[in-house]
Amino acid sequence: MKNILLFFLILTIPLTGCTWAAVLSDEALLDMVQKATLRYFTEGAEPVSGMALERIHFDEYSSPDIVTSGGSGFGMMALIAGMERGYVAREAGLEQLTRMLDFLERADRFHGAFPHWWNGKTGRAFSFSEKDNGGDLVETAFMAQALICLNRYLLDGTSGEQTLAERADRLWRDIEWDWYTQGGQDRLYWHWSPDYEWAMNMPITGYNECLVAYVLAASSPTHEVDSTVYHQGWAQGGDIMRPATVEGGFSLQLNHHGSVNGGPLFWAHYSYLGLDPRGLSDRYADYFEECRNQTLANRAHCVRNPHSYAGYGEACWGLTACYSVGGYFAHAPHEKTDRGVIAPTAALSSIVYTPEYSMQCMRHFYEKLGDRLWGKYGFYDAFSPTEDWYPQRYLAIDQGPIAVMLENHRSGLLWRLFMSHPDVQAGLRKLGFHSPYLEQGGTTGDGLLPEHNIEVGVSDGHLQLSGLLPGCMISLYAADGRNLRMKQAGAETERINLPAYNGTLIVRLTHADRAKLMVRKVSVF
Repeated sequence: MKNILLFFLILTIPLTGCTWAAVLSDEALLDMVQKATLRYFTEGAEPVSGMALERIHFDEYSSPDIVTSGGSGFGMMALIAGMERGYVAREAGLEQLTRMLDFLERADRFHGAFPHWWNGKTGRAFSFSEKDNGGDLVETAFMAQALICLNRYLLDGTSGEQTLAERADRLWRDIEWDWYTQGGQDRLYWHWSPDYEWAMNMPITGYNECLVAYVLAASSPTHEVDSTVYHQGWAQGGDIMRPATVEGGFSLQLNHHGSVNGGPLFWAHYSYLGLDPRGLSDRYADYFEECRNQTLANRAHCVRNPHSYAGYGEACWGLTACYSVGGYFAHAPHEKTDRGVIAPTAALSSIVYTPEYSMQCMRHFYEKLGDRLWGKYGFYDAFSPTEDWYPQRYLAIDQGPIAVMLENHRSGLLWRLFMSHPDVQAGLRKLGFHSPYLEQGGTTGDGLLPEHNIEVGVSDGHLQLSGLLPGCMISLYAADGRNLRMKQAGAETERINLPAYNGTLIVRLTHADRAKLMVRKVSVF
């Protein structure tokens, strides 16, 4: 009885400074955060369409009908990860994906492009602003990367799954990227409206969150744009390059639209949910290094804390676009754009660039601030200790990157799916990109070794693999789905130190050209 009473007493201790939260392992904490964040897109989805609500507020009114195209794309990618990890039953996940595709096929589109917002029940475009009631090419790109991932994920499944894969592919192919050059100009434009046409007249130029839009425009098999559009539009004839040393002594190669220490951190997230920045480069930048240094500069600014805001520090950083004390605002590391507001999505979605620092923040947010920051769908959107401001609000475009980037950090799943698509690979090559995915067999699959030629064994605390295709990714999972170790094969034979683990070990080999090359179960004792 005493033990039972003690158990319930512990559960009633506030999260702030509590001991029970601190005992969570990194993997357990990652599981909890990823699973809770995913619920925004499953339990919290608009019930008719299955799409992501633009926002969910628990402290004030929020519209139950407005769904977002980009946020729903992020949610679709998070749902794929949830199905793969078993957070969502496959049948339930496929049912929601079917509803989402049903909605996308019947809802308003504008030369194949999606609007920023829809009414989730009717499918009618909902104006984002006065003249923004038509196609939003950037939000479309965020959904398109999800459709590409979905196609690759279900392509080799059951007949019903293959049908969904084909439907996703048709939606991707229907997007008229070339229309959004406004009559064949050497740049993409953000908006087109059937009522106002090109009145907003906003060219998409770098560097910001929009790189993936140009990659996809060049990748389209039906409505592609020429490489000149990328080099003259996005890269501004080379003017996108502006090397500089920024906060903390870190280097940035690109002009972040005048943000002296790098723009808000969502610029390092949105395009790279599917586009794998590791080893990705072109004539302008190494994109992993650009994103990593942008993240480190953002953290360095918060650690230095020139405004002496409360709460800032090594375990509490992250400036990005999010809710703010005075309304939505794009926070960045600069005197005029730092308002003392931290967004959990900033540090957590950067885990692929700064894993140790991001985990440090995750623990701080949960263990020290969880009684104010943790809710039904994971961490709330933003907070300000200076203003004692902790709103119970969520935004789809901030929750989505957390769930997706946590998965990319743990397994690389969404990266592999997106980067393995032949259209994407063709587009990257056309634009002059370099990536390990383009150097590991291309789109043909030539040279991939059949599974029966691959030998797997365990001895002396090591996993021995032979017959490998150099460049394939080796992933080790526990039976419950926890990612234990990842390594890229550098030769035909690899000897890997086994983690401290007893039981069934799942060995998965993947290749840039295929989502799955081999899965093998090995007993470890």
